[in-house]
Amino acid sequence: MNLAGLKKAVLPFLKLRKTTWDIEIYRGPSPFALRNMDPALNPVLTAGSVTDVTAEFIADPFMFRENDGWFMFFETLVRDTNKGVICLATSTDGLSWAYRKVILEEPFHLSYPYVFAWEGAHYMIPESAQAGAVRLYRATEFPSTWAFVGELLQGAHRDPSIFRRDGMWWMFSENSGDGRGTLRLYFAAELSGPWQEHPASPVVDGNPHITRPGGRVLQFGGRTYRITQDTYPDYGMRLFAFEITSLTVTSYSEEQVGDGPILAGERTGPLADRIHHMDASQLDDGTWIAAIDHSRRRWQIGLNR
Repeated sequence: MNLAGLKKAVLPFLKLRKTTWDIEIYRGPSPFALRNMDPALNPVLTAGSVTDVTAEFIADPFMFRENDGWFMFFETLVRDTNKGVICLATSTDGLSWAYRKVILEEPFHLSYPYVFAWEGAHYMIPESAQAGAVRLYRATEFPSTWAFVGELLQGAHRDPSIFRRDGMWWMFSENSGDGRGTLRLYFAAELSGPWQEHPASPVVDGNPHITRPGGRVLQFGGRTYRITQDTYPDYGMRLFAFEITSLTVTSYSEEQVGDGPILAGERTGPLADRIHHMDASQLDDGTWIAAIDHSRRRWQIGLNR
């Protein structure tokens, strides 16, 4: 067979596959001054770390520290089903991580496993926009076993981000017809609801650079900050932070932290790397550690499936 014939026979079975999201650990003096201080250790988890399903990529890491242990919950996109499931990794120091297993799977896509504690219990609100509702789960055996509690909101809410302030529950989500450019705010007196939309909602409209949540709402030093990802012109470009300067059941205002993004990829151009999510925690010494999902946008040849 000549070269032309070989190409004709082989090329239909080959394609360019983009290496997508991995999870890295960044450190710094504040959540707005983080950097990759351990390049030899990063990424700490990749799609190849997942052993019980075949992962296309991993993303949306949320960390939870309890006693002497660290727990990380993240999305894994399963290659065979093109559906997201929630997985668990553990660590003793927050720097080196060991994959454990899939801990939550539904008939619909799950991602963005926002884990938090309240009144002695552990809860999770993963994104379940494909199910048409914001769904609340409670750990029956933390960190590996979770039970559905109920629906908090109806609709295709993307990356719902919950926090508690001034004796009330608050929740941001991106919810718009095209999935871009509308940030909504909801509140409730009780975690279980009833939830209602804030009168100032949507608090951002028509600006895909700063609407989709990009990680846990941060609260420290008596202040509250929302993290948001830039989804234009493509998904997961960079992260911005906004301080919430006024929040009541009738008012809302915010101010951007700094003059630009708090995190962005180092490379630009067609193969630009990207960061679209962070979950930061303060350590005992006052410094900060954050789980980041990062795409370095390498390309490789892979067999078509």
